[in-house]
Amino acid sequence: MNTNDALDRLNGLLPLADNQHRLEAPLRDLHRRILQDFVARGCPPSRGEMQQLGDYSLDDALQQLASGDLVVLSPDGRAISGAYPFTVEERVHSVSVNGHRVHAMCALDALSVAPMFQLATTVKSRCHVTADPVEVEMQGGNVLSASPADPRVGIRWQGTSGCAAQSLCLDMVFLRDRETAEGWQVQDSANISILDLPSAVALGAAFFGPLLKESG
Repeated sequence: MNTNDALDRLNGLLPLADNQHRLEAPLRDLHRRILQDFVARGCPPSRGEMQQLGDYSLDDALQQLASGDLVVLSPDGRAISGAYPFTVEERVHSVSVNGHRVHAMCALDALSVAPMFQLATTVKSRCHVTADPVEVEMQGGNVLSASPADPRVGIRWQGTSGCAAQSLCLDMVFLRDRETAEGWQVQDSANISILDLPSAVALGAAFFGPLLKESG
């Protein structure tokens, strides 16, 4: 699958940019602030900080963001536990950025932080099949180094059931090399796509980049 086809399929399952664009301007600003704080501070803004950003009911605002799957809320619905590509959960994929270590929802999300914010990152994860460590050094949209040398990203396509973090994201994984990736793909070849590292980075940049752009 090429990058454009993968982007179309991903947007069809998780239309983050479209869902954000449909929000009123104060909620779009709130969503962007949440994303920016993960990078700037390593965590989402507090309730008090979010309330100061706009003249709205914060709980209603959070529910609107969650209804578009733009954020994942804490069990009580009062705090942010995730905003793609970030999560406060201790997931297998971590990203060192701007002096902070944050976690990503999935392998694709982890690779998307550097091009999304045009920053240097170190992605640490592990192969979904062998559990071998995977590490990728990035600067913006450029991969500076990878260990192993040629990891792949595998995607098992599936519906999100309203929350991709607990469905699709769990099957967007790193695989240590082409042979390992092909072995994983053959288990469900009709639904699994394999991307090399440059293609995965390009997909992530195209998918997440629009979320930070001002819109009318």
